[in-house]
Amino acid sequence: MTLFEKHQGTITKAIEALHARTFYAAFVENPAPAVYGETADADGQAKFKSILGKKFEELKQANPTSWGGQEESPYLQEELKIAYPIFTSGVLIERAKKTFHQWRKVSAQDRAGILMESLEKVKARFFEIAYATMHTTGQGYMMAFQASGPHAADRALEAITAGYEELNRFPSSAIWEKPMGKFNLQLNKEWRAVPKGISIVIGCSTFPTWNSVTGIYGSLITGNSVIVKPHPGAILPIAIFVAEIQKVLLENNLDPTICQLAVDTFDKMITKELAEHPEVKLIDFTGNSSFGSYLEALPGKTIFTEKTGVNSVILDSVDDVDKVAANLAFSVNLYSGQMCTAPQNFYIPADGIKTATGHVSFDQFAEKFVANINGLVDNPKAGPFVLGAVQNKKTSERVIEAEKIGGKVWLKSRTFENPMFKNARVATPVVIEVDGSKKEIFGKELFGPIALLIKTKNTDQSIELAQEMAQQHGAISCGAYTTNEVVKEKIADEMSLAATPVSFNLVGGIYMNQNAAFSDFHVTGGNPSGNASFTNPEYVTKRFTWVGHREPVK
Repeated sequence: MTLFEKHQGTITKAIEALHARTFYAAFVENPAPAVYGETADADGQAKFKSILGKKFEELKQANPTSWGGQEESPYLQEELKIAYPIFTSGVLIERAKKTFHQWRKVSAQDRAGILMESLEKVKARFFEIAYATMHTTGQGYMMAFQASGPHAADRALEAITAGYEELNRFPSSAIWEKPMGKFNLQLNKEWRAVPKGISIVIGCSTFPTWNSVTGIYGSLITGNSVIVKPHPGAILPIAIFVAEIQKVLLENNLDPTICQLAVDTFDKMITKELAEHPEVKLIDFTGNSSFGSYLEALPGKTIFTEKTGVNSVILDSVDDVDKVAANLAFSVNLYSGQMCTAPQNFYIPADGIKTATGHVSFDQFAEKFVANINGLVDNPKAGPFVLGAVQNKKTSERVIEAEKIGGKVWLKSRTFENPMFKNARVATPVVIEVDGSKKEIFGKELFGPIALLIKTKNTDQSIELAQEMAQQHGAISCGAYTTNEVVKEKIADEMSLAATPVSFNLVGGIYMNQNAAFSDFHVTGGNPSGNASFTNPEYVTKRFTWVGHREPVK
């Protein structure tokens, strides 16, 4: 049985889900022992701890120029002291250039089978990856397990199946026959999906696997060699993915450097060297807008970016204001607001919000919102695990500085004690009231647990401002609450023109921060927050070119 035959059933189901956009998950998000085994969690934690202070020697990349690593745990505020093999950009490029010609000759079926097998291997390491993610990003345990493990694997599977389907959209050959009267003109025609070349995937510090695997697997399924350049502060989670890809390549008699890990350090980064190299044809990037815009301007490259954005919530009318306040408070608290989909700007009419039980003033909603934030933060069984830790010291500083931006401070940021990690770097949300005229304050991303309650003239102005922010500064998500169908359609239409998806009237256990593989397009590519989308057809078709050849039938 080939690897493709082994995984064909999953690929078929995934392709069906791509078209139907219904729920599908090939990898179970519940870390329960009944699913993954009684000792899976303990084994994963032990394996994570065993690598601390040592060399990561799983990669099949020989002869490094040096070893290094600068990861720090936001929970311990101590260095992990893991050393990774470091290579010059020249060595990485030469190896990728050589292996590209081996990988592009492998059939789409075989590539799909090999990549699916690598995900099956990664599955056995979900718990190890979870702890690696916790101690590089600051995510809480459950998010670290789900986002870096099953959800990332599903996004990778989505890229594999989207690429596989596009590679098989057209026949590889056909006899072309044109009637010419007394005779027919016949040509043998063939078509080849030719990959672009070397791909680099530039990772981020907060979601090192979820945001990277789509680019990695999207480029690999379409026949490109890949260099993975992780953020220096979050290497281990994606290093495990790359190690498993390399192992499966080697098991199938292929050069493991078809997919390489390119580790660098804060004091000697090689991102620009790689990006500007003429042999690099594809670049995937997640990170700040200034660097993303620099990459988008590079000539001769195909670029896929996810940059910063200003996410909005439009509050018009609700059925149950308490449930709404609770839902939004959770969204702000989740991973301390360090998600690219986290809400920042809350547009609320000056005269308040209509509810099923009466009118709620601006101040009354602010009070309920703050009370729900505090209620979660002060819950010792939930708060520390929902908020996690702050990945970057600069984020903590930004939260404190936010109190000085102008406007009434409804809630100051504070610290709290994590029962498992006494030295964790933490910061609770800050909530500030801002007038709708102060665009210089709310017209930019304030990354971290920062919520701005923006007082508008009415819902029409709220919609106008939300659309303007998305069009000018980008937005990845938007939340909206209204019981009026006319208003709902106006919000949907206006935000669609700003290429921003809207989550309407969410309460309970689903939040605007979340995106599901096979159903939600993550980022639309239609506003300044990014030029690409996980995972529409263009995300994979731009990684290869259709080339046709023809000759007369003999």
